[in-house]
Amino acid sequence: MGSPKRNLPSLERTITHRLHTLSKITDRLSQAAYEADAGILFSEGRCLAAIGAFSPLSVNDLAQRANLNKGQASRAAQSLVDQSLVRKVASATDGRGVVLTLTAKGERVWQRLMLVIERRNAEIVSCLDPSEVRQLSGLLDRLVEHARTTGGDGVESSE
Repeated sequence: MGSPKRNLPSLERTITHRLHTLSKITDRLSQAAYEADAGILFSEGRCLAAIGAFSPLSVNDLAQRANLNKGQASRAAQSLVDQSLVRKVASATDGRGVVLTLTAKGERVWQRLMLVIERRNAEIVSCLDPSEVRQLSGLLDRLVEHARTTGGDGVESSE
């Protein structure tokens, strides 16, 4: 005989479950948009977006900025290098490290990708009015900062 149900919250009402559900749904829809509108795979697009926004980046910095683990970031970066979208050069300050920057071709794809990201973000919050979007943005900033200061490093262990 199973243990009696305790007065526990319903899983589908927990914040973590809802955030994860929203993330998976938006990732699936964004993946299709990245491929259709920018001609790039989702994981590579996340990395290209981060390199374009924050370059120059090391692979470790890329992993943190794109919310990937180092292996995922390294594979995606190499794929972007192979496609001539990213330039990889030896780091002047770290003998074993590399520095990632966009090529001219990468800059053009990055600009298209940023339009896709802007559109996807607008679609995601289209059910909210402008004041709710501002409020949600502020609340998300607070939650991310709280998670980072209470032990999160901003990098997922796997995807």
